[in-house]
Amino acid sequence: MTEKLATYALCRALNGPGAVTLEQRPVPSLEPGQLRIRMKAAALNFPDLLMTYGKYQFKPTLPFVLGMEGAGVVEETMDPAAPFKVGDAVLYKSKTGAFASHATATANQLDPMPTNLAFEEAAAFSVTFLTAYVSLVERGGLRAGETLLVLGAGGGVGQATVTLGKALGATVIAAASSDEKLAIAKASGADYLINYHRENFPTRVQEITKGRGVDVILDPVGGKFFEQSLECIAWAGRLLVAGFASGEFGVLKTDLAMARGCSVIGVRAGEFGRRDPDAGQRASAALRRIAEEKGLKPIIGESWPLDEIADALDAMERRAVTGKQVVLIDN
Repeated sequence: MTEKLATYALCRALNGPGAVTLEQRPVPSLEPGQLRIRMKAAALNFPDLLMTYGKYQFKPTLPFVLGMEGAGVVEETMDPAAPFKVGDAVLYKSKTGAFASHATATANQLDPMPTNLAFEEAAAFSVTFLTAYVSLVERGGLRAGETLLVLGAGGGVGQATVTLGKALGATVIAAASSDEKLAIAKASGADYLINYHRENFPTRVQEITKGRGVDVILDPVGGKFFEQSLECIAWAGRLLVAGFASGEFGVLKTDLAMARGCSVIGVRAGEFGRRDPDAGQRASAALRRIAEEKGLKPIIGESWPLDEIADALDAMERRAVTGKQVVLIDN
């Protein structure tokens, strides 16, 4: 009998996208409690790029298979208690492993695929939209009628946050570095747009809010933008720190935080679920309900075949693509 092979996108060294190559290996046997997923698509996230340089908080042992999220079909199961059966369409979420023809998972790494999404869209849903949900609902306590400022609004997390913020009833101000990225935010429902390379965004936010400031800020950018965002926040507002796409973290000016009575809150959506699995499952289920009821979708900027994964990573590094980048896996 011919041995079944799986294709993996392996990172073998810590020098960026060029170290990622495809390799075929035998499909491993499942152990009790595991499921095998035939992957249909996987999505790139900024941490994937950081991991190829060894610059992310999580540092997997080399070589490792890239990919934090994807979508596919359950092909085999060795977990009779899992709420999934062979043939079910699922979301795959993990720290690594999505860029492959087959992935091995436990039930807590899977979620039912929202019925309103195709595989390409579903592949790009888990990380960014769950980050948005944990940020706005679990950590930020966003309420209908409040004003939300989203930095990096044309990126994956930013676009998801704009979309979810509108679904939750907020007035959304989207800030991004180009008109092209702001077009994504507008298509996602943003009420106001700010190009922070052309405008002083704290001044513009104060104009929009008539001097009151915003209730909640989502910052996946960091650096000087984090520091400037404190000038935008309303009394008792919440500033959510969700990343550092600019390449550096911001410096917190505690005098401003004290003067405005605001909270600065760190967000790690994956760790939220790992530390409290029940809370993580509840968050995922609530997000899926909202997605199906409100039609939440990621905006796909470009799709790539699996054998062009290094090119996709390079495009991410050069910021050459707006919206989410998805790798299509031909099975």
